Amino acid sequence: MEIKSLSKINFDTIFQAFSQAFADYEIQLDKEQLQIMLERRGFDPDISFAAFDGNEIAAFTLNGTGYFNGILTAYDTGTGTLKNYRGKGLATKIFEYSIPYLRERNIEQYLLEVLQHNTKAISVYKNIGFEVTREFNYFTQKNQLIDKKFKTSDIPYSIQQINIENFNSISTFWDFCPSWQNSFESIKRTAKGFVSIGVFLENSLIGYCVFEPTSGDITQIAVDKQNRRKGVASLLLKEIVRLNENNVVKIINTDISCSSITKFLKSKNIEITGMQFEMIKEI
Repeated sequence: MEIKSLSKINFDTIFQAFSQAFADYEIQLDKEQLQIMLERRGFDPDISFAAFDGNEIAAFTLNGTGYFNGILTAYDTGTGTLKNYRGKGLATKIFEYSIPYLRERNIEQYLLEVLQHNTKAISVYKNIGFEVTREFNYFTQKNQLIDKKFKTSDIPYSIQQINIENFNSISTFWDFCPSWQNSFESIKRTAKGFVSIGVFLENSLIGYCVFEPTSGDITQIAVDKQNRRKGVASLLLKEIVRLNENNVVKIINTDISCSSITKFLKSKNIEITGMQFEMIKEI
């Protein structure tokens, strides 16, 4: 078994290994979807590694790089082991092999998210020094089952597509900082795939959302704190569903400490379908 970088490995080989490692997952990605996901998350094959059995990938870690909270960070975009090679500690060996290469890049921390029911993976990560930094909920619902009603109002709201880079006030709407895959940096990597919508009151932006119509992924949605409970978020959600090209809506990685987003989504019949840990290791 040899561990080496994926810098010279063609994408078809990576896709085949990814598909086999995650064959038992509910959501499956085709080749194009995986390419888009990896691009959005900053995938860097030079600092991504796999354990090879001959010419075949047995296990892998696909790493991305970028800044997270102002710190140069490596992000685990996907770690997997093919079924016949599980139980051999390959994920740990790949991680240990990668650390010197990350340090050479002046990367200061390693970030990942893991499903809370994946106790085996969590145990591995804790054993190699990762600590839980946040807990996330994720939500999914079919378009037709979402409650799309919103409060009628005499307030003259207008709604239109926007360029989020033109609005410096957006981050003041937040109750929590977005996760890696929902950050502005991630959105910019695949900007052409996203639609951004703003709700305005007298030419002032009071609510916005960013979503990916092909996947149904709502990446960010927030309302100015002075204009909440007035139907602004409901108006945004109705527009999202109208423009959605997927048959489901997904909201991934909302901080469990933010009760307002949880209550809002539940009121729209969008229920929690799982939970994740965000974990970080300083390197």
